[in-house]
Amino acid sequence: MFAVIKTGGKQYRVAANDVLKIEKVEGNVGDIIEIGHVLAHGEGDSVTIGAPFVSGASVAAEVVEQGKARTVIAFKKRRRQNSRRKIGHRQLLTTVRISEILVGGAKPSKKAEGKPAAKPEAKAEAAPAAAGAADDITLIGGVGPTLKKKLQAAGITTLKEIAALSADEIARLDADLKLGGRIEREEWVEQAKELLAGKPPRAKVDQAAAAADGE
Repeated sequence: MFAVIKTGGKQYRVAANDVLKIEKVEGNVGDIIEIGHVLAHGEGDSVTIGAPFVSGASVAAEVVEQGKARTVIAFKKRRRQNSRRKIGHRQLLTTVRISEILVGGAKPSKKAEGKPAAKPEAKAEAAPAAAGAADDITLIGGVGPTLKKKLQAAGITTLKEIAALSADEIARLDADLKLGGRIEREEWVEQAKELLAGKPPRAKVDQAAAAADGE
């Protein structure tokens, strides 16, 4: 059986065990969510079409991952106005696996899987590492020893401070240190949040910029 669903302003043709990425929906990994906007469902030549949605039909899906799409850069320039604007955007996405297609008001047969409790020893071991990483801003791709000194002189010494930078603070810091838009281009704020969450550091984003920073 297949179904045509609508979520996040887009339509998808799905069947059981299909894995797809949709606009972000609330839920933790392992949770079962219901998508109630079913435009059509059927099997073979027998198809039921809604007006616009099929009454009592829904699709159950398991949340596989919460993540983001690749960065999209928007650059605007006004001719002869000395005006330039560069903005980056990463769309929030949720990866789901279709569990079953439900009709007639049926409810999902599969329940959310419980998460195993974390071991106390693992937490105790992770704490010192996190505390040490919070002060090492050179884990951010594009930040070398020289740039670290400049940031410290500007009052930025920890990953937590970088992760909390607002758009106005980024613009002011970028202008004061003459970074040429590197904070947004190399996604320092996103990298700092990932490192604070325990994710491994990214590879250096711009090797040429890193080499120039070390000179």
